[in-house]
Amino acid sequence: MSNNLVFIIMDSCRFDSYAAAKTPNMDRIGAGSARYSYASWTSPSHYTYLMGMIPHENPQGVFASEVYKKDFVKWVDRLGIDGLSFSSFVPNLSLPKVLQDEGYRTVARVSLPVLNPLSHLNRHFDDYKLMGNHNDFAGMVDEIEFDEDEPSFHFLNLGETHYPYMLEPGSLPHISGVHGVFKRMDDDLGKEVDDRFFDDDQMKMLHQQQIKTVEYVDQVLDALISKAPSNTHFIITADHGECFGEGGFFGHGPIVHEKVLEVPFLEGRKK
Repeated sequence: MSNNLVFIIMDSCRFDSYAAAKTPNMDRIGAGSARYSYASWTSPSHYTYLMGMIPHENPQGVFASEVYKKDFVKWVDRLGIDGLSFSSFVPNLSLPKVLQDEGYRTVARVSLPVLNPLSHLNRHFDDYKLMGNHNDFAGMVDEIEFDEDEPSFHFLNLGETHYPYMLEPGSLPHISGVHGVFKRMDDDLGKEVDDRFFDDDQMKMLHQQQIKTVEYVDQVLDALISKAPSNTHFIITADHGECFGEGGFFGHGPIVHEKVLEVPFLEGRKK
């Protein structure tokens, strides 16, 4: 029987935030390690994951093609499906398409509007939904259903770890294009904006708050693990990291910095 797959992306969660958090439920899945995202912001990173890629290590003295081949072969063990390889993903280069062809029900729940159902990400999914609340991992868990007779793939993008890290609106300076995530970016065209850069104390507070959101996600994860059948393989990672003042940077996107690319990665099967 094929294994169910739950692929969780903690949006913007950098590795050291995960490492500093208390995560007893993630620890039940597997030991986490630092890896690197293929992109510095949400959309391209999610596209890469849906190709069947995962955050990479940083090997030296190897050909990239060999790394990719080994990564794709790992889907055999994750899913219990013999014969999967890079050629299984060609020409669509789509993990949900491969799973649909193997009889999976494919389901996505996303938090960031840039991943909304009108985007190209919504291909080969039987059920794709943008959550109405930015911080609703608990709502996703409530909606998830597993069927004994049909394996399923659940692709979850969590907004809790993304700015403003579950902080109350108005508690921090406004950042153009972040509050509302693209929906109102045109409002500021041709106007002066009063965005104030965070000071050192605010940066430290934000980093601590992201750590707290990881712990919140871990608490909610307990219900999902309990709900999942024993043949469920979990992948938990992030789409990219975040800068909290390092090198004078905050956030992610048009920023080239190790902390923007360094992400946690852990995986394992429910026992």
